[in-house]
Formats: sequence, structure tokens, C-alpha cells
Amino acid sequence: MSEKKALGLIYQCVRCAAMVTTDEIKLRGGEVKCTECGYRVLKKVRPPVVKRVSTK
Repeated sequence: MSEKKALGLIYQCVRCAAMVTTDEIKLRGGEVKCTECGYRVLKKVRPPVVKRVSTK
């Protein structure tokens, strides 16, 4: 998993939960599609870091 984080943004397929990177999407000609099942709905995976914003 740490290898994929270095490659760019990570998306997750809504149907099969496979992880797809932006580099894999570019290799397929820019077509936004899951590399496992071919489903066209992907969601962006949020990083595990929590942002802290000062209110002052």
C-alpha cells in the first residue's frame, strides 16, 4: 500500500473496493474506470491525517 501512495492520488471503486491510482488511469488513456471490474464510479480516498485549524 505504501508503494501506491507515492504514485499519486488514490481512488477506490464503489463496486469492488479496488484501489486505483491516477497513474493507472493515465496508462489506460485517461478513461476513468476501475482496473478490476470496469465500473466507472470511483471515489477519492481521504488521507489518514487529521487537519487541525486554529480558530484564533
